[in-house]
Amino acid sequence: MRTTTAPETVAELIARQWGDHRPGLMYEDDAERHVLTHHRTAQEAAARAALLVDLMPPGAEPHLGVLLDNTPEFPFWLGAAALAGAAVAGINPTRRGPELARDILHTDCRILITEPAHLPLLRGLDLPGVRILVTGTEEYEALLAPYAAAKPGEAALRAPAPGSRLLLYFTSGSTGAPKAAICTQGRLAAAGSALARQFSVTPDDVHYICMPLFHGNAVIADWLPALAGGAAVALRRRFSASAFLDDVRAYGATYFTYVGRAIQYLLATGPRPDDRTHSLRLGFGTEAGAVDAARFAERFGVRLVEGYGATEGGASVQRTPDTPPGALGRAGAGDDLAVIDPETGAECPAAVLDGDGRLLNGSAAIGELVNRGRSLFEGYWRNPAAEADRTRDGWYWTGDLFFRDASGFLYFAGRTDDRLRVDSENLAAAVIENILARWTDAAAVAVYAVPDEVAGDQVMAAVALREGAAFDPEAFTAFLFAQPDLGTKMSPRYVRILPAMPVTATNKVHRVALRRSGFRCPDPVWWRPPGQSVYRRLDEAALSALLVSYEAQGRRELLDRWGSPEDFAPAARSTLDCQ
Repeated sequence: MRTTTAPETVAELIARQWGDHRPGLMYEDDAERHVLTHHRTAQEAAARAALLVDLMPPGAEPHLGVLLDNTPEFPFWLGAAALAGAAVAGINPTRRGPELARDILHTDCRILITEPAHLPLLRGLDLPGVRILVTGTEEYEALLAPYAAAKPGEAALRAPAPGSRLLLYFTSGSTGAPKAAICTQGRLAAAGSALARQFSVTPDDVHYICMPLFHGNAVIADWLPALAGGAAVALRRRFSASAFLDDVRAYGATYFTYVGRAIQYLLATGPRPDDRTHSLRLGFGTEAGAVDAARFAERFGVRLVEGYGATEGGASVQRTPDTPPGALGRAGAGDDLAVIDPETGAECPAAVLDGDGRLLNGSAAIGELVNRGRSLFEGYWRNPAAEADRTRDGWYWTGDLFFRDASGFLYFAGRTDDRLRVDSENLAAAVIENILARWTDAAAVAVYAVPDEVAGDQVMAAVALREGAAFDPEAFTAFLFAQPDLGTKMSPRYVRILPAMPVTATNKVHRVALRRSGFRCPDPVWWRPPGQSVYRRLDEAALSALLVSYEAQGRRELLDRWGSPEDFAPAARSTLDCQ
């Protein structure tokens, strides 16, 4: 049963579910909704922990990969890893081919848990030493059967402790390959307990998990505070805007988390007379945008709380009751957060905001958020270079762009130069560039972020064509669909066709010039409107409508954060001249 002692590990949170026969886990399978008790979920986790102990090769790192949608097996295996002293690498099913194999092998996963729906992703991949378990099969059930009577604490590879690794969650970086952030049981248990206190989570709450569990948001901000507060969780296999409200009512959900454009998708559904007839009291997430948060509250009667906290644990921003619209809050307890100009190392001046809260001095005020105080960052798995870059000069560099107002409130402004954040997925430009470079008509390619009109970024590609080639939007679209390792978030929203790639004196792509112009440039730009797969010219009418959308969301200033395009005219040299 639950105790009053503050848990030091996630294993303790799992174990204290034992004997609690209230509803703990709800989900839908084959159009039928199921309810499992807290006790049953702890029992299932204990069975898998015992199986894991027997299957893990001697001497291997106690790591397992989980390539699943939000099925009950995902939290079962998270609990199993906690009880067994093992670590879970959340594997992103939008990754493809060699990149997917790299994620599994880089994290030293000797066991991979997947489901029949994802088996096609693994076909043809070279995964030496990895044992694949497919949930929902007779073989899988036969493997589990001998461990059905296991109890929490009976089987472990290593005794769970606050310093035990539990999660290896991927976050991309400037090196091009995703980095696996280490999250220990102690830090995760503390984070879950802190959120449970912040949002007054009780056993009467139901946390609706519709964001993917391979992402830190769903685990850290939804599953863990439910565990800490004794609440039930309800799983949606994959996010569905149309099913959201029906699920909330069916499960009696009181809390949910979101990332990226999820709120915009919910607002895009047709209004219903019963939009406010539900049990929800709170949504917690990031990148909804102040405009859409207000629209969500007006339509559904639900308050959205925007937060910021990297999976790595290096910095956090805490909201206070006096936080102004659009801001995330101030530095968390013990953090010394500053907005730093990465070129000079100097602190950026305070933001100047107009009466509507729009930023007037973005080129000066926007910089990288840095934690100059203590940091809970626990490192990256086998990536010392990335660790050193993240903690250079004794500070923790978040890789995120922010600005701070005169009262010290912090506002999120996007990703740093060579990183992109699309629908809350962190992408690396180099990975996308390497894929687009396969296009035979391209002489040179550069990929960079442009601000999304609502939240985060969109992918933009500048392409210099080979001599005699012309841009064919249908052929380019066919090329993209044919690339097995092009993830679903990687396809460019905008494609700029230019005669020559601008380069610096050292023959590096002049990314500042490209970002500064964005899609407002003299060269032809092709784009895919949201929800469409066909590229079309971004003509004057389409550009005007797009800029109106930025204005409506209060994000027009972000397009100008590096200055206006006409103020900057670098000398462009053809990349072919440098070969």
